[in-house]
Amino acid sequence: MKDIKLFLTDVDGCLTDGGLYYSGEGHVMKRFCTYDGMGMVRVQEAGIPCGILTSETCDIVKVRAEMLNLRYLYLGVGSRLCPDRPTKLKAAEQICREMGITLQEVCFVGDDVNDIDLLRAVGHPCCPPTARPEVRAIPGIRILNTPGGQGAIREVCDEILADKS
Repeated sequence: MKDIKLFLTDVDGCLTDGGLYYSGEGHVMKRFCTYDGMGMVRVQEAGIPCGILTSETCDIVKVRAEMLNLRYLYLGVGSRLCPDRPTKLKAAEQICREMGITLQEVCFVGDDVNDIDLLRAVGHPCCPPTARPEVRAIPGIRILNTPGGQGAIREVCDEILADKS
């Protein structure tokens, strides 16, 4: 993973366990793992920008991205509910153009069918062990040991940092 110049991840099933919590008033809540957040902070401190590409449009994800000071946040991408927004692949291509890098220098963690195109395109595709079978079947994908929302992102971040030293 020495050539990684950008780290991107999906949210549900990767940064979270994929579950949603609803209050009696209909408010949605998500549980994030603090280990994942520290991993992303450390990767950024090592000079590798991080970002989130998600079909979600809720403010919870925006708040989490701001808390981690993530450089990139794309909400509503790869969602049939937001057809006016780009796919995750198009969003990643846009970021790569801005940074002057290629998709081969990107690590992306995804877990569901709307992540497949991007996972097939990046140089370092990863998924939690709980990812959909179609995702786990992608040739060359690294299936992580840790489930989403329980440190899967930290597992990847620690490996990136170990390869940088």
